[in-house]
Amino acid sequence: MQEIEVQFCWLEPDFCHDLKLPGYETPQSAGMDIGAAVGKPVEIRPGEITLISTGFAVALSEGYELQVRPRSGLAVKHGITVINAPGTIDADYRGEVKVGLVNLSKKSYVVHRGDRIAQLILAPVCRMVLRQVEQLDTTRRGAGGFGHTGR
Repeated sequence: MQEIEVQFCWLEPDFCHDLKLPGYETPQSAGMDIGAAVGKPVEIRPGEITLISTGFAVALSEGYELQVRPRSGLAVKHGITVINAPGTIDADYRGEVKVGLVNLSKKSYVVHRGDRIAQLILAPVCRMVLRQVEQLDTTRRGAGGFGHTGR
């Protein structure tokens, strides 16, 4: 497994002294869990969107992004997911990593300090170069979109 070094810093070390570093929960986890750096519990009511602080920033190398993805346990058990999943942290961003959570359930959910709220996936970035043409080549599928195969 390839490892890429990413610079990390707590933005307010005194405030974050008791928080765990983001980390992988198992040796083959693809996503690194990140926790909430909240001063007091944050209630997310049904249908509500809330931006949660993590207390840290990162510096990625050019050619990489961090994808902010939901944690499956929060989504399945509590209806809590990342509103813009996957969110993207670009290589040139140096601000705090924050997570936009939405409550899709019918019950309020409370985020406590240190709760694992999302996961980060480091991914390489390829950039498109568009070439304008008069028309696209044809394929068997054509313009068949969502549900076109009946499955």
